[in-house]
Amino acid sequence: MTQPVSDQPPSPALTGSTSLDRVPTRRVLVVADHTHPFVYREGFPQGLPAVDLVLAAGDLSGSYLEFLASKLPVPVVYVHGNHENEYVTEDDKRVPPRGVVAAHGRVVEAAGLRVAGWGGVPRYRVGGKGQYSDREARWGLGRLAWKARRGVDILLTHAPPEGPHAGSDYAHRGCAELNRFMLRRRPRLVVHGHIHEYEGKKFDYTDEASGARVVNAYGYHVLDVPVGGGEAGG
Repeated sequence: MTQPVSDQPPSPALTGSTSLDRVPTRRVLVVADHTHPFVYREGFPQGLPAVDLVLAAGDLSGSYLEFLASKLPVPVVYVHGNHENEYVTEDDKRVPPRGVVAAHGRVVEAAGLRVAGWGGVPRYRVGGKGQYSDREARWGLGRLAWKARRGVDILLTHAPPEGPHAGSDYAHRGCAELNRFMLRRRPRLVVHGHIHEYEGKKFDYTDEASGARVVNAYGYHVLDVPVGGGEAGG
């Protein structure tokens, strides 16, 4: 997908706007995997529509996350990726980035939206950080679903769920436990990263089983997100 690389605003095609005139919405900047030159520049956020929230779907440096927090007066919520490069170095120590909200394994409320976070990817090699086994995914996402029992608007994850956005190789496969979470908690929106190459895939799709809109946040996009979409129970 072509994205702007100058100081021009995003194409209207990237906003994902639909006819939501009667539904309250929040405008959300989603980012993942790639330090995009439109965002990481001195003049940012010039040319960007006003946003209410930033969601970072993993494999972004801690300095980039802190840059976003310093440039935009809105919450920046993130999950870690499989490369776990979200840290910054202070006094020869790796510490979490400042001014941002880590959402892995939690439900956080920001800009009137409830966001459930799950970082990392299904394990694809021995000893790799930012990866989880099937058992860890079942336990962790089951616990997250319990925390989300009052409903969530957005599931923020690094790996994609199983479905059209899953990669064709083993390291980029989808996670079935994410699909189970989607069925239990019915978020309106799922934002993921990890999939760098589209392989002819669309930027987003609607998951037939849960009804969720699934978005690949690679690079950056601006979305209009309905408020109050999650369902409790299950």
